[in-house]
Amino acid sequence: MDRVRKRIHLDEVTESRWKRSSVTIAVLDSGIARHPDLEGKCIAFKDFVNGRSTIYDDCGHGTHVCGILCGSGELAQGKYRGIIPGARLVVGKVLNEKGEGKADTMLEGLEWIWKNYKRFDIRLLNISVGIGSLKSKEKHQRLRELLEKLWDAGVVVVCAAGNKGPGENSISAIGGSDRVITVGCYDDACDVKKEENCALYSGRGVRNAVFRKPDLVAPGTGIVSCCHKVKWIKQGYEEAYMTQSGTSMSTPIVTGCAALLLQREPYLRNEQIKERLHYSSEDLGLSWNMQGWGMLHAKRLLDS
Repeated sequence: MDRVRKRIHLDEVTESRWKRSSVTIAVLDSGIARHPDLEGKCIAFKDFVNGRSTIYDDCGHGTHVCGILCGSGELAQGKYRGIIPGARLVVGKVLNEKGEGKADTMLEGLEWIWKNYKRFDIRLLNISVGIGSLKSKEKHQRLRELLEKLWDAGVVVVCAAGNKGPGENSISAIGGSDRVITVGCYDDACDVKKEENCALYSGRGVRNAVFRKPDLVAPGTGIVSCCHKVKWIKQGYEEAYMTQSGTSMSTPIVTGCAALLLQREPYLRNEQIKERLHYSSEDLGLSWNMQGWGMLHAKRLLDS
């Protein structure tokens, strides 16, 4: 996360802006584990896969995403601190132990968020779940309707572009709406193996489309964050962190920066937040359907 903060220029932002936060972020993913870096951050949890009542994560994907969003980095002396450590989380488990999910489960999760966004004062929804083409047009339409209802109600919806690229029109099924912020992945500043470079797999939009998709990109390769297998031993904790890659990792980086913006300017409307993200982005000189408006630039976003 140190590398990420430098690449998006978050390390140039005054620390007081991320230390305090009353922003609540909903996350639909594989759950959230009990991790020292995430202690006390989850204010509500709902399991749509196994029906359990207490927080857990049998996959690890959701815990990793939550760590990117708001992990304290305590076990690593701040090195793996998340984007907005003061944020609160509302977590819905919609993916199983293999990181797989069904459209019906995602619909249940979205219905739950819709019914409870006022109760928990949810301002943002992070969906680091790529959804391919759905056979059921009705379910696809219902997913989009719920996302757009949440957006119109004032919840900033941030979705992963998915990892089905680099072909044209390979954006996740729920990322094509103009009423969500769709995040792709690009790692021009990261020394990675060619086959691991997310430029090769990040979902892409349609050339010459009416609006750009993805909206913007953020780092997503080799991201170190909280591990669901963390355990206490006599010498301290082990397996506290793990490395994952994908647009799933890029998405909470953008969600977290949007939360920082809302922390500073809580009166902003969703369209204003999206415009600020767009216009403050760093143009990478790539095609629109690959980079959108460009690389997330946290300092420009928060200082504009």
